[in-house]
Amino acid sequence: MKKFMTGFVVGSLATTAATIGLLATIKKQVIDPIDERDAAIEQNRRKANRKSFAR
Repeated sequence: MKKFMTGFVVGSLATTAATIGLLATIKKQVIDPIDERDAAIEQNRRKANRKSFAR
């Protein structure tokens, strides 16, 4: 029974670690570039707005 519990705990920890790694990878490769693009668009919008009122 001790081997089963040890295996179960190790398997659970490995699965949790793999899930956390997957979520971190998705965030880094998908979500962060979208946020950066949105920030760049917002910055360009602000610059354009300042230029339009500077005339």
